[in-house]
Amino acid sequence: MVFKYRPEIDGLRALAVFSVILFHAGLNIFKGGFVGVDIFFVISGYLITSIILNDLEKKNFSALYFYERRARRILPTLVVTIFFTLILSLILFSSKDLIFFLKSVISSLTFWSNIQFHNEADYFAKTSEFKPLLHTWSLSIEEQFYIIFPLIILLYYHQSLQSAKLFLKNLQHLELLHHRL
Repeated sequence: MVFKYRPEIDGLRALAVFSVILFHAGLNIFKGGFVGVDIFFVISGYLITSIILNDLEKKNFSALYFYERRARRILPTLVVTIFFTLILSLILFSSKDLIFFLKSVISSLTFWSNIQFHNEADYFAKTSEFKPLLHTWSLSIEEQFYIIFPLIILLYYHQSLQSAKLFLKNLQHLELLHHRL
């Protein structure tokens, strides 16, 4: 399996992001714009699975390198976003609101903001409009997927190899038995 750049996937990503932005802008035609997040998740799942399977096929998959690449891609933008949001929050928020914000900073950096925000309020509640890092819920889900899914693929891949080896070994035993009869 050779993995090559797919420009149409970037087009789908743009449509997904655009629909979410227009949804949040309040345009009635995009009431289901949050479906763009689902589209983005499907695209990410497809790409990540392709990358992992390609590397496994070439026998050069490294979980550490995989996680390092994800971190280099995600963390710089996340840290910059949090930094500038923190500056604005220090200026605009009361001390009580700042405590909630700092909790969201920690949960965003540890990729648990989806759980934190779910426990605090409905995503569509009026109060959620004042959570500047609310958008990180989808990033947290994506990162949780990136952390867990490669391990599942590795487990399945190695299990499949073991099953194939066991099958071949049993097949050889059957052939030997057949030749003896």
